[in-house]
Amino acid sequence: MNRLNEKCGLYDRDVQYKKSGIYPYYRAISSGQDPVVIMNGKKVLMFGSNSYLGLSDDPRLKEAAKKAIDKYGTSCSGSRFLNGTLDIHEELEEKLARLVGMEEAVSYSTGFQVNLGVVSAIGGREDYILLDSLDHASIIEGSRLSFGKVLKYQHNDMESLEAKLKFCNPDSVKLIVTDGIFSMEGDICRLPEIVELAKKYGANIMVDDAHAIGVIGKQGRGTASHFGLTKDVDLIMGTFSKSFGSLGGFIAGSHQVINYLKHVSRSLIFSASMPPANIATVSRAIDIMLDEPERIQHLWDLTHYAQKAFRENGFYIGHTETPIIPLFVGGEDEVVLGITRRMLDLGVFVNPVISPAVPKESTMVRFSLMATHTFDQLNEAIDKLTATFREFGIIGK
Repeated sequence: MNRLNEKCGLYDRDVQYKKSGIYPYYRAISSGQDPVVIMNGKKVLMFGSNSYLGLSDDPRLKEAAKKAIDKYGTSCSGSRFLNGTLDIHEELEEKLARLVGMEEAVSYSTGFQVNLGVVSAIGGREDYILLDSLDHASIIEGSRLSFGKVLKYQHNDMESLEAKLKFCNPDSVKLIVTDGIFSMEGDICRLPEIVELAKKYGANIMVDDAHAIGVIGKQGRGTASHFGLTKDVDLIMGTFSKSFGSLGGFIAGSHQVINYLKHVSRSLIFSASMPPANIATVSRAIDIMLDEPERIQHLWDLTHYAQKAFRENGFYIGHTETPIIPLFVGGEDEVVLGITRRMLDLGVFVNPVISPAVPKESTMVRFSLMATHTFDQLNEAIDKLTATFREFGIIGK
């Protein structure tokens, strides 16, 4: 008996969904991440992408990638720590530090690796890691690998955070780690109150801006910029796979912290570095974001319009403040998956969020906007979603 196959074979949740025709994962797309994508030879409106600025298929990024490949090849063939540092890595990191208002930055191969490597490296045996209960999975995994004491506070609940801070040894490092924009609910962290508590209890702050850079803040510079609190935050993390249409991530902070991470963060030291094409596309995307503020403005025009329309049509969209709009369903996972399947049949791609990612009562359809969407495309999607949610009895009861 192969014990490994036996263990893994016990997982059959996907089999049940496939039999029911509502399996929603690994859906193949045969085009770029544009507002309209091609799936099985058919055009589908894309409202499930994280390409908030709509740059993933931008010809200027493609050209930058081609030039980088021509000069540097397709891979660095090693880690940043050894042979995998290019001059363009360092140039990009200087640009990123300026972008978010920090002394230095260092890039990782993925955003997940940033949180994994930073949180695990900072949390020593006498230290505390304080997490919002809805922080991204990569932050959670990083905390599990740390030697620090991990304390979770209720989502955006400052009384809960203060209670956890009171528990901590005042002489220990206390790192509060929060998403800037929460990736499923679309709400923004209460950074001003977090800063007040951090000062009161001698804590430090790390903001995960994966979904915030390119969306909020002056010229899309992120959460700390949005609140005018850049000088009060210790670490800002960001990813390149969303607004910047590439792959990778970075952490920015003081010289002391970044230097420390460069030498002890295992997911940085023991991973191959970002390929040249990715570095070049990120750099070009930053230039476009800063040069074309109308992109962010249009994204917000779409966002305000969509939020108003969904609420007027009877949807419950929670406390979202951003282009991430959760269309809450609640109840059985199969209902959310059925809606997702129905929407794809109608030519609209949206993402299901089910248990155990969220509690049963918080299951949702995640609807996200790109700066390249048109209002006609948005109206078509809203109309079809409204009809489908009524068909399933979620709204209009």
